[in-house]
Amino acid sequence: MSATTAIVIGRNEGARLVACLTSLTTQGVEIVYVDSGSTDASVAEARAAGALVVELDDSLPFTAARARQAGFDALAETEDLPEFVQFVDGDCMVAPGWISAGEAALKADDTLGLVTGWRAELYPERSVYNALCDFEWHRPAGEITVCGGDMLVRSAAFEQAGGFDPTVIAGEDEEFCLRLGKAGWKLRRLPEEMTRHDAAMLTFSQWWQRAVRGGHAYAQVGWMHPPYALREQARALVYGALMPMMAVWGLAANRWAFVLVLALYTASYIRTKNGLVSAGLPYWEAWRHSRLITLSKIPNTLGIFMFHWRRLMKRNMRIIEYK
Repeated sequence: MSATTAIVIGRNEGARLVACLTSLTTQGVEIVYVDSGSTDASVAEARAAGALVVELDDSLPFTAARARQAGFDALAETEDLPEFVQFVDGDCMVAPGWISAGEAALKADDTLGLVTGWRAELYPERSVYNALCDFEWHRPAGEITVCGGDMLVRSAAFEQAGGFDPTVIAGEDEEFCLRLGKAGWKLRRLPEEMTRHDAAMLTFSQWWQRAVRGGHAYAQVGWMHPPYALREQARALVYGALMPMMAVWGLAANRWAFVLVLALYTASYIRTKNGLVSAGLPYWEAWRHSRLITLSKIPNTLGIFMFHWRRLMKRNMRIIEYK
């Protein structure tokens, strides 16, 4: 058996969860499945796959961080805590060979607290939104500061860093990584395929909600670990709040101000498109992605405002779902 146990989190993932569980059992990995109020057959499917199942109650807000931490806590209550833990979302399949590659890297360097790999979208052709996700997942291998939620973590490092903070509703993976690095551990992205993700993002409204969640993540994690994501927040506020207000004022009082705003948006769009082309994207794909990237600053700004409103009003940080 593997030295790794997987903690899978999910909510109504259906066939995606079944594929995720199968991708792990075929690699000899034991599984803890944490369910956040599913109404489909997720819990039954996980039990059928031999997973230890944790069902979160709805007395507290569901968050990915709460689910991941609950999975680790349940694992810690068992007789033997595994050397490594693979965190993975229920809408992902773990690539064949990833577990052994990740374990080998961690065993070869005891200063490594975490390794991650490359994630790819299963169906980028189904929508421009899926295709944009696929582009976002492609990051260089090597030493890193933060990564997404698919990660292979040394259990001792996880405990030393304090695990996941359940109050972080988005960007919880990045927040954990920052604490892991501050605890003295190294993080590395291996040049290996790790997971195949199914975003199932087919509509504009789904993309919009995901971008709102991204803004919330920038604000919350940045508030907890300044100056993290300061540039992303500043860019969002300029292009998602200041310039739209200038455009409205320009329409009412000064047409040249409106023209200036249009020119600045156009320049931002062209700069983004050229950057994507330089990164290797075909022109037509860079053209459509840059439109969404430019527009994303508005929902990002809404997410930033949402976090600070919740913080000031002392409201619970509730998850922002897009599917």
